[in-house]
Amino acid sequence: MNKAINIVKIVFGVLGAILFVRILNSGDDAIEADAALQTSVLAPFMYVSYIILGITVLAVLIFSIKALFTGNVKKTLISLGSFVLIIAISYGVSSGTETALRDGDMLSASGSRWVSTGLTAFYILAVLAVLAMLVSSVRKIVTK
Repeated sequence: MNKAINIVKIVFGVLGAILFVRILNSGDDAIEADAALQTSVLAPFMYVSYIILGITVLAVLIFSIKALFTGNVKKTLISLGSFVLIIAISYGVSSGTETALRDGDMLSASGSRWVSTGLTAFYILAVLAVLAMLVSSVRKIVTK
């Protein structure tokens, strides 16, 4: 199995390198000027990228689900519940207003609220991570 995976990695690496060299040989100006050249040179590179992304996402999902059921389910559910609680709190404290975007479109109030929710959740999780590192460091110093 390991041999097959290594062969697939080598094939994708060589294919990506060949397609990358094709892009470099075409030149920026020629690619920008000719739509047919864009399609013939960039599209295969994009398809290879999409395939690799799909394989990666699939592998992550498979191994995450496998680890979920083989590990401590109680801790996993507590962690998942904590994350959902942080998202709910972030959504509760966030507000949304219709916002004009640079390209002239409008971001809806709901979209604005979800953006604010994501930022608030990120800040909460970042603070918790820093606090966890500080507590761990203090415990190590105190126990020595």
